[in-house]
Amino acid sequence: MTSTPRIISLLTDFGTQDGFVGIMKGVVLGINPSVSIVDLSHDVPPQDILMGALILRSAIGFFSPGTIHVAVVDPGVGSTRRALIVETAAAFLVGPDNGLLSLAAPPESVRRVVHLTNSRYFPPHVSRTFHGRDIFAPVAAHLSRGVPSDDFGPVVTAMERLTLPIVAHAPHRITGSVIAIDRFGNIVTNITAADVLPYPTESLSVSIGPVQIHGLTSTYAAVPVGAATALLNSWGMLEIAVRNGSAAQQLGVQRGAAVLITDQ
Repeated sequence: MTSTPRIISLLTDFGTQDGFVGIMKGVVLGINPSVSIVDLSHDVPPQDILMGALILRSAIGFFSPGTIHVAVVDPGVGSTRRALIVETAAAFLVGPDNGLLSLAAPPESVRRVVHLTNSRYFPPHVSRTFHGRDIFAPVAAHLSRGVPSDDFGPVVTAMERLTLPIVAHAPHRITGSVIAIDRFGNIVTNITAADVLPYPTESLSVSIGPVQIHGLTSTYAAVPVGAATALLNSWGMLEIAVRNGSAAQQLGVQRGAAVLITDQ
């Protein structure tokens, strides 16, 4: 089979201290030396499926159509959880069936979901603790060479999906929650730009933990150093930040904390 130039992105919680990421790249390049590999992130907090899913969803739209995204945040490795290819209108997603792939593959975009069972594309011995090396990397590499997705196993009708908390709307009031905290300590909520669009940004008041923030800003630098601000981040989500500091630490906020927006 002739090699087709493709991009494979890698998203894991492996970090870079150990050799896991490099080994996965070695497997991929051993099968398709012409593929381009992009490190999306290897600093997902260990076992944090939701954070991995959010990062993957945020990235999909910035890669060319047909990119193969390998995601491995897999606390259930070696168990009965399935290994999947999810083929969407925009990309191929390869990883465990634990919800990690789901935010990047809303139901209306999914063309096909394949359960990876064809051992022809696996090494003779598959480790129970490193499916990134023995299943996901070789499958992605063969996929990048033009192997059809349904050659890797049977098509299935469902996949595990994460459910984000629901944003509640009432007159002049929006209630949401914290869904992620990034490495800067910025607090990411489930409230989207569409949720706040009906209101003038200067009239909004954001309450979280011990603080109330009046109005939304457009940049972190719009407030003094050490001050808290609320803004729409690059994901299109409401974010609470502290300029040159960690909002999560300063406000004592963790994932799941309530966020209230009122229209003054």
